[in-house]
Formats: sequence, C-alpha cells, structure tokens
Amino acid sequence: MTVRRILEILSLRKAQGIKSFAVLIDPDKITDRAACQKLINMSIENKVDFFFIGGSLITDDSYNSIVDQIKNSCTIPVVLFPGSNMHISFNADAILFLSLISGRNPELLIGQHVVAAPILKKSSLEIIPTGYMLINSGCTTTVAYMSNTSPIPNNKPSIAACTAMAGEMLGLRLMYLDAGSGALEPVSPKVINMVRKSVETPLIVGGGIRTAHMAVTALQAGADLVVVGNGIEKNPNLLIEVSSAVTDMNAALNVH
Repeated sequence: MTVRRILEILSLRKAQGIKSFAVLIDPDKITDRAACQKLINMSIENKVDFFFIGGSLITDDSYNSIVDQIKNSCTIPVVLFPGSNMHISFNADAILFLSLISGRNPELLIGQHVVAAPILKKSSLEIIPTGYMLINSGCTTTVAYMSNTSPIPNNKPSIAACTAMAGEMLGLRLMYLDAGSGALEPVSPKVINMVRKSVETPLIVGGGIRTAHMAVTALQAGADLVVVGNGIEKNPNLLIEVSSAVTDMNAALNVH
C-alpha cells in the first residue's frame, strides 16, 4: 500500500467511492508499549487503512517510538497529524501540513510552517497541504484552546463550505473537518455534505465519533475518510465496529 503516495491513494479511493478508516493515536494517551502493540494488532486484524499520529498537546517523548513500533509491526501507512512544528518523525510515511483555515491565528496559518519547512525539505516524508477546519462540538476542546481560535458553528454549513472553497483555491490538497478530541458532538452531516459539494479534494472527518453509526453517518454525508481516536481509547471494540461498518459500505458498492 505504501508504494503509492498517501494523497494518491485517497484521491483514487474518492474517485472510486471507496471509504477509508484511520485510527488516531495520541502519544500522550498511549504510553505503554504493550497497549500500543495491542492496538496495532487489532488494526492489522481489522484492516484499518491508516494510522494518524498526533495531538494538540504532546508532553510525552514517545512520539518517535510509537511511529517506529508501528512501522516495525505492519505496513499500514503512518500519517503525522501534528499539533506544532515539533511533532515530526522522519520514519512516518506522510505528514498533514495543516493550515488552520477556520481560524485567524497567523501562527497556525503560516508561522509554524515556516519553521518546519527546512526540516521537512530534508526528509523523505510525503508533505500533504491540508486545510484544517475546527467545527464547534458543544464544548471547548484542547485544539480550540491551544490554537486560540474560534471553531466554525456546527449549524453554519455555508461558512464551512466557503472556507473549504477558499482553501482549495489556495492550493490545499485535502480538507479536514475536526470537532476535536473529546467533542460532545461530531461534525454535523449538513456541514460535511455542503463541504463535500463545494470542493473536489478528498475530505477527512474526525472528532466526536463514538459509535459505528456516527462514522457511517459522516461517510454517507460525504466524508472519504473518518478518523477515530478518543472513542477507541474508551472502547477498543469501537475499532472493530467502525472497521466492519466501513467494510460493509464498500462491499455494498461492489468495491474489491
């Protein structure tokens, strides 16, 4: 799978109607090597498509070791989901070069990128320009607090759509709608659907997905890839349930 670049995989799957599932690992929340290996093994067994590694605030030094553990255990692609320019591991497959286009904090629109650029230039990481959009989830999430930005209201799909359109016109290659870790509510289907209709890029949706039904709802609304992290930390069986639901959706399309 890693022979193809990550963006190429997502774009091809979008064109074919294939849905994808990524498990998000926050290094601060999974510090035990045995627990991490158990999650990796479950992901292999259930044919998870991607690992996303990252968090808004990483205080543990296990970032690189988790990436290495995954790479030594399987061929599931590892995509960095950085909270700052310090969250880089050269052994991953790709990095989402996130521009927080839903906010007006210049550090997260371009400032952090300037610092990271010369480091990433020397790496072999696939660098994917990504429009990152925070959607209000009913509470103040870590990412909203740390980014010092206001999320887009969950009942204002037109704002999300116009923001995504602007990001695509600026050359961003992915769109990522995120309700944030520990969100009370996931991104609404109306927001997902309107963004999907407004841009051609692959669309990632995460945050607040606590059931397989929520994951399916996001995918049916137009997401190409759902990301689940906090829900799996609380209920490991959710990984199995979401993977099974995504597999069933793809099978219904006669996708092999």
